[in-house]
Amino acid sequence: MNDSPRAKQLVALAWGLLCHLSFLAGVGAMVLGLHEGLRTGLGPFQGRWAVLADALLVLQFPLLHSLLLSAGGRRFMSRLAPLGLGKALATTTYATFASLQVLFTFLLWSPTGAVLWEASGAARWACEAAYVLSWVLVVKSMQDAGLGIQMGYLGWTAVARGEAPRYAGFPTGGMFRWCRQPIYAAFALTLWTGPVLTADRLFMAVVWTGYCLVGPLLKERRYQALYGQAFSDYQARVPYLLPALSRRRAG
Repeated sequence: MNDSPRAKQLVALAWGLLCHLSFLAGVGAMVLGLHEGLRTGLGPFQGRWAVLADALLVLQFPLLHSLLLSAGGRRFMSRLAPLGLGKALATTTYATFASLQVLFTFLLWSPTGAVLWEASGAARWACEAAYVLSWVLVVKSMQDAGLGIQMGYLGWTAVARGEAPRYAGFPTGGMFRWCRQPIYAAFALTLWTGPVLTADRLFMAVVWTGYCLVGPLLKERRYQALYGQAFSDYQARVPYLLPALSRRRAG
């Protein structure tokens, strides 16, 4: 393939199409799967093999997600796109990987069938409302962080225009005024709300909530290296994950 501007545009469009189709499929599978207590998976395993397969699915997301954000992971992603576009398309590539990880987790899940609790009546309406609110917070926090990066279109749209991607500094507005990691906080809420609690969902909620608590530390270390004192000042004035609890400790 030649490296003409037209060829680069076609690569960018293909990368973007794959990214956004993966994103829609992954988010759709996750919203439905969590709502139904992970009873919608198509995995074929039963018994102890289901437990093992599901555990691997749960663990692969935080492990690979963090690995791709490391220096080695970023170098790996920068070599994937043709025509030397790997670095420019890095945000698109990363969003595609994350979306496919989520899609495979929920699509290949092997339900164990152990229902611990299912809301009914007024409690179900309350759970439904809490679940919807948690996803509204996810969308709002992603918007405040920059949808171009979160959804992956920053990279491919820049290449399609014949430009280099332009990255803003670390976010400080919107929900980022209240805590430094609102996306992780909102995502953790999606794991614990909803009308159906199964043993499968409880297991996922515990593991992925742990990742929401620890995983952002790697991102903050990267921000510290990039932005230095400016990020240190932001850390000093804005709590990590839970604003109310952090203020109470400070008091």
